[in-house]
Amino acid sequence: MKSRPPAVPELVRLCCRALADKKAEDIRVLDVSAESSLTDYLVFACGTSQPHLRALRAALDEAIKASGTRLVGVDATEESGWTVIDAFDVMIHLFTPAQREHFGLENLWKDAAEVPLAGLLPAAPKPKAPRKAPPRRRAAAAKAKPAKKKKKR
Repeated sequence: MKSRPPAVPELVRLCCRALADKKAEDIRVLDVSAESSLTDYLVFACGTSQPHLRALRAALDEAIKASGTRLVGVDATEESGWTVIDAFDVMIHLFTPAQREHFGLENLWKDAAEVPLAGLLPAAPKPKAPRKAPPRRRAAAAKAKPAKKKKKR
């Protein structure tokens, strides 16, 4: 029996987790279902370099395929600094920071509702309180009484 693809919000969650696990920067999710007939969600993220963008794309490919969702297409011109992954109801744009600023795609969707990442990513564990160092013990030599001085004869 073939597994069904997850609901769109779950696919968005899977994509965001895959991106966060690979240290993507500035992840944003827009719900464009009311504004677009092509897709329901746009996911934007930055990679720090071309190798980082390739790693992000590989992580997304793996997560999307594992979910049972079929990719419609991927457009990634080598060294362009911009990769688009189309999973039909979710379209992911991966940029270098310079390319993201240059194209400003988020500005085209000003009327779209932004989906808060807090609901998509697992909560980060709270940092543990620093432990106090145990009191220093004196070295055995320091505890010993100093040797008596020998008298000169």
